[in-house]
Amino acid sequence: MAFHVEGLIAIIVFYLLILMVGIWAAWKTKNSGSSEDSEAIIVGGRDISLLIGAFTMTATWVGGSFIHGTAEAVYVPGYGLAWAQAPIGYSLSLILGGLFFAKPMRSQGYVTMLDPFQQVYGKYMNVLIFIPALMGEIFWAAANFSALGVNISVIIDININLSVIVSALIAILYTLVGRLYSVAYTDVVQLFCIFLGLWISVPFAMSHHAVADIGFTAVHKLFQEPWLGSLKSNDVYTWIDNFLLLMIGGIPWQPYFQRVLSSSSATYAQLLSFLAAFGCLVMALPGILIGAIGASTDWNKTTYGLPHPIEREEANMILPIVLQYLCPVYISFFGLGAVTAAVMSSADSSILSASSMFAQNIYQLLFRQNVSTILKIIILSPFSLRGFLISYFI
Repeated sequence: MAFHVEGLIAIIVFYLLILMVGIWAAWKTKNSGSSEDSEAIIVGGRDISLLIGAFTMTATWVGGSFIHGTAEAVYVPGYGLAWAQAPIGYSLSLILGGLFFAKPMRSQGYVTMLDPFQQVYGKYMNVLIFIPALMGEIFWAAANFSALGVNISVIIDININLSVIVSALIAILYTLVGRLYSVAYTDVVQLFCIFLGLWISVPFAMSHHAVADIGFTAVHKLFQEPWLGSLKSNDVYTWIDNFLLLMIGGIPWQPYFQRVLSSSSATYAQLLSFLAAFGCLVMALPGILIGAIGASTDWNKTTYGLPHPIEREEANMILPIVLQYLCPVYISFFGLGAVTAAVMSSADSSILSASSMFAQNIYQLLFRQNVSTILKIIILSPFSLRGFLISYFI
């Protein structure tokens, strides 16, 4: 596999763009006269518009693992679209959150999702509640960074660990400088990159001479089992368990409530949840199509050759493999930029989320009650980054 200088340049340009947007958001915040209290730093002064809120909520949920996992589920024989549960599960999670939790949480003026637990159970019990929340952020970020590493290793062939470290450093830099404002505005750019990059790639991959009609392979066996998939009777309970995990498990998540609590009104908090639910469904379509394309490809007619990805135990890499072997080189770089954007949009949210909960609900109450919020976030940010990188390398 050859090293692609053009791909490296494209990634560098993308990172510089994201970094500049994040710094611009921080500058815009500073010049707007926003204060440095908890509301200004953690929930953006509660003045995030409905459109920006919906964009940043969607970008946070549509991470690299979301796109990779959807494509992989559709591609794997015997599973297929029937087991690609994340798009529907995540969307329903956002709808449930909007129906039952968004308005009450925003109306009460909480700063983090741990605030109501702190009121009921006290500050010491809140420390125990914080631990699973922190672990969830760490492993969610690690899963997204892993997706980035897989893409880069297939398409550009540069050192995976170096790319992950640089990506994490850039995410934490603009998050630290601009806090929620930087995360929100960079999410808008990243969501556009995800949408454009993947939808540009799909037509090229689908029109490759080695790819059969995905409509035919959806219900007929050609190169492998139909990609629509099936659900066996003995798998029903597993399917239901996984679906409930996705649908309900996404509600107690600080990145979700960070956007809800940053809305300018309780009504907007509810509406952005519904808009983001629709956005998750739309953003899942390219991943579904890429998985279907992978299942409809005669790999012997490509430079990838035989055996098939599933036989090489590379099903988790089906998205970058499709981009690399079924698309022109310059198009594959667009797809790589899309997944990179998905990773960054989720990782920065996890960094800010963990920092916010620690600063607001742990450090201030147990150690230094008079410390400024910005100092607390600065103290925790390296800790969050270290945790994300450790979890990735483990």
